[in-house]
Amino acid sequence: MKHLAAIGPDVQRFAGKTVLLTGAAGFLGRHFLDTFAYMNLYVLRTPCRVIAVDNYITGAPKLVGGDAILPVWADVAYPLPIREPVHFIISAAGIASPVYYHKFPLETIRATVVGVQKMLELARDQKDFEAFIYFSSSEIYGDPTRDAIPTPETYNGNVSCTGPRACYDESKRLGETLVSIYHQHFGVPAKVIRPFNVIGPGMAHNDQRVVPMFTYEALHKRPLPIFRDGLQTRTFCDITDAMTGFLKVLLQGKPGEAYNIGNPNNEISMADLGHKFEKKLGAELSFVPYPDAYPNEEPLRRCPNIFKAAHFLGYSPVTDLDEALDKFIAWASVDPGYTR
Repeated sequence: MKHLAAIGPDVQRFAGKTVLLTGAAGFLGRHFLDTFAYMNLYVLRTPCRVIAVDNYITGAPKLVGGDAILPVWADVAYPLPIREPVHFIISAAGIASPVYYHKFPLETIRATVVGVQKMLELARDQKDFEAFIYFSSSEIYGDPTRDAIPTPETYNGNVSCTGPRACYDESKRLGETLVSIYHQHFGVPAKVIRPFNVIGPGMAHNDQRVVPMFTYEALHKRPLPIFRDGLQTRTFCDITDAMTGFLKVLLQGKPGEAYNIGNPNNEISMADLGHKFEKKLGAELSFVPYPDAYPNEEPLRRCPNIFKAAHFLGYSPVTDLDEALDKFIAWASVDPGYTR
């Protein structure tokens, strides 16, 4: 796992410690579990213990990672049955898929607002607590103005509080407010991560995120549904690069600060992304209106300014889009969920 080498000796701060990970059954959560399992086997002087929490509203219930991983079925909006010291908290619980937060708007708000406050209270009560990261989203920027692309952390956002994405966008924004308050008023060493479209093995095809959805349709020889005219752009960050950034923020980030984590070099329109699948898998493109289950009013462009993470944390994504797509397609091509 090359991202661990990029962290340097700070990775040993996990040795013998306890990490509380919420959203453990999600895409990012499972990659954290894989990373900690690898650390325990090959890197840390003393294994760390990971309390892996999820209510499985969208994630699969089977969690792996070795004897040091303790799966806990729980809803973060309610007090957790934690009766031991915790040194790190990774607050990744939430409903990130537009399909699912459209279906579960109140659950989305509770997980992000009530759940994050519960985790911050838990961190506040710890005696030897070291670091807290809260997973916000690039969605908090809404649809940025032209002069805010690439978008820096200082951009305040352009978000509707009543639109079809508001349950997700606004709850993420309020979660950041809670992090700021608990840092300023109670000294909780909490930081915010704003990921920009992370992709990699383990993503589900049925939540309509574009890369796994295109891959699934192409593997089954069906046209790729491209919403609207396909001119909306996104950047895509390989999970390995993203995990490097996540761990750097957790271990080296400044408390009270927010950090964009993504790859600004991979911005592409959805139509051009479809053409890549056309070349790689022989897919056909189909331009369609938004389905009823997918909330529209999505941003026209989304691209991160990562100067802050690059300058202060040494974060530098290295995987280009074609390599990231090839890795995902190779995984999906042998995964039963994609091939049958």
